[in-house]
Amino acid sequence: MLIGILQTGHAPDSVRAREGDYSDMFETLLAGRGLTFRTWSVVDGDFPPDIHAADGWLITGSRHGAYDDLPWIPPLEEFIRKVHEARMPLVGICFGHQIVAQALGGRVTKFPGGWSVGRTDYDFDGQTLSLNAWHQDQVVEPPADARVIATHPCCTYAGLAYGDHMFTVQPHPEYGAEALGDLIRHRGRGVVPDALLDDAEARLDQPTDNARLADRIAAFFRETAHV
Repeated sequence: MLIGILQTGHAPDSVRAREGDYSDMFETLLAGRGLTFRTWSVVDGDFPPDIHAADGWLITGSRHGAYDDLPWIPPLEEFIRKVHEARMPLVGICFGHQIVAQALGGRVTKFPGGWSVGRTDYDFDGQTLSLNAWHQDQVVEPPADARVIATHPCCTYAGLAYGDHMFTVQPHPEYGAEALGDLIRHRGRGVVPDALLDDAEARLDQPTDNARLADRIAAFFRETAHV
């Protein structure tokens, strides 16, 4: 099954040197689960020819905001709406979670409570998954047809599903300890409060449930593929 990765940002140089760009990190995360991949760097204006260029779609994280006035965001929203109308499988992560919600009528903004950074426990329908967070933006009003599948006291809409063909999450299953550490050192300082960064850095060695969410993503793609 071919998964089209819609890359909406680039990892810092320090991360890319060791782990590759965001698309590479997702390929590593989902490796060995019966999927193949092709990347379109939509952040650079590279879009698929149509929604049927892959069997399913994955939208990455980004340093940009879903509400930013950038030339690639409106066509990405239109692409999302077409995927939704065709009931093709789509997964969104962090920015991907937010842009899907915005494209389908929800609202995204900077959370007044500030940033979420580092290992965080999310409630996935009664099951706790520990995953790395890196965001201040979040979905504050979900689309009318979305249902909540994950939550956290500081992120009410941490996971959303749309029918049985699309689901999106705010946390980052593709971030391991090294990637998060690089973000803390190279993108966090001067932007995120030092106390939050120091706390997240002190917990880098604690385990996360990245593999469990990867299993869920891969199973979702296989079960919903229109092939």
